[in-house]
Amino acid sequence: MSTPTRGHLVRSEIAEQPAVAERVLSAATTAGGELARVAARLREAAPRTVLLTARGTSDHAALYAKYLIEVGLGLPAGLTSTSTLTVYGARPDLTGVLWIAVSQSGGSPDLVESTAAARRAGATTLAVTNDPASPLAGAAELHLDVHAGPELAVAATKSYTAQLLTLWLLVTTWRGADTAPAHDVPGFLEHAVGADDVPAVATRYRFVDRLVLTARGYSYPTAREAALKLMETSYLSAQAFSAADLMHGPLAMVDADRPVIAVVPDGPGGRAMTPVLDALRERGADVCAVAPDGLAPDATVRLAVPTGIREDLAPIVQVVPLQRLALEMALARGLDPDAPRGLRKVTQTR
Repeated sequence: MSTPTRGHLVRSEIAEQPAVAERVLSAATTAGGELARVAARLREAAPRTVLLTARGTSDHAALYAKYLIEVGLGLPAGLTSTSTLTVYGARPDLTGVLWIAVSQSGGSPDLVESTAAARRAGATTLAVTNDPASPLAGAAELHLDVHAGPELAVAATKSYTAQLLTLWLLVTTWRGADTAPAHDVPGFLEHAVGADDVPAVATRYRFVDRLVLTARGYSYPTAREAALKLMETSYLSAQAFSAADLMHGPLAMVDADRPVIAVVPDGPGGRAMTPVLDALRERGADVCAVAPDGLAPDATVRLAVPTGIREDLAPIVQVVPLQRLALEMALARGLDPDAPRGLRKVTQTR
């Protein structure tokens, strides 16, 4: 019996993402289905604000949802500190609040406990998980399944993009807008999964111990998620900054020996990256642009993403070459990205 090759789980789960997106879209278009029922309930609840709670990779999906909610719905949205409820025992009045808990497994005790507490405090509670039978799904009033299927690698890949697409469909359906643009996502993902520019960039950065990642707006969660993937699979120090925050001090640490990965979408967020890209060029930084052709032309190297993606949908696609980069860098460094040392799929935090 042959021994599985290192990284085979991560590689196969990255490759599944176009099919996962098709499943998410198929479930979303089912008349009277789960998504339609949840969106109708949220319109009925008419929350005055939204609180999002998550951990790890799911925290980046929640941050993406924050942008979708604030831009698309005009509602204030924030990320919670679950310890205020689980460790300190705070019991705020959450009447009129929508509480969205995002979790791949739905098994993290702090998310389950804080969601149950939020529900008792008057919030409308929604769990977004990959397991409808999970404790978190049971703790919340409402649930959305991200339909990623079993994810065996410790590093989350397909469940993350499934969360992003599910959250985009939720917000878009909730505000009564057209979800048709999302049907282009599986094709864009197919292109990203098969692009041939990742190995050269992985070779370039094989011996790098420190990286900076940066972006603005909808793409900022992509920078944070990529930093996490590089840390947990390649054991390097990867720091993610909003491009605005990077200019407020951390830029001082950037030089030719610390590469910068800049995520540059086609849209306002990409245009807002111009000052930081100019500053990086002036510092002689080695810049890898994750961008469509024609954007960030002065970058040292590029991980191209397809053109024609709406900026609010782009994070679902632009993270894929960065997932692949984390995989290839780990393998080049003799590591096994399927089973990072000391990490588990479900983290027991409170």
